[in-house]
Amino acid sequence: MPRLFIAVDLPAALKAAFSGFSGELPLARWVSPEELHLTLRFIGEVDQGTLSAISSVLSRISFAPFQLTLRGVGHFPPGKRPRVLWVGLDPCPALMQLQLELELALQEIGIPAEGRRFSPHLTLARLKETPPAAVSAFEIRHRDLTCPPFEVGEFILYSSLLTAKGAIHSKEAAYSSRQATST
Repeated sequence: MPRLFIAVDLPAALKAAFSGFSGELPLARWVSPEELHLTLRFIGEVDQGTLSAISSVLSRISFAPFQLTLRGVGHFPPGKRPRVLWVGLDPCPALMQLQLELELALQEIGIPAEGRRFSPHLTLARLKETPPAAVSAFEIRHRDLTCPPFEVGEFILYSSLLTAKGAIHSKEAAYSSRQATST
């Protein structure tokens, strides 16, 4: 059964820029540049019938292209031993609206609602034994991180295969933006 999620892919130049961070934290498991993405909704394992229903309902979502700007770094969970190192985003109402529409579309076909509030971020690394002081130093060094805005013109349905070296993502389908037409 495929393990699915919906995401926004990043421009190649941004992926390449983030690959330069990989030596900065001891014992961090960095996400490979080709796997960097902005998750809009994790779905989980589904059967082929549900995959078809998901593909169909996602194809009906309409949105206008919008700009995203990546800014700042931090970690999850806040105030505790760091487990995930992330890059944040400037507030973007269009992104939040798209994510809400995805959530409602999935619920329409019986996918249970996501239990957590959507917190848009780009996961850079997973942290297990990385000293919290090293994470704090990384965050201080990169607190002013700002990337050039990029246009989001599609979202992608990915499948994910878990391996000992990390997840391998495959594009199942891409859904392009389209302007609403008036009659």
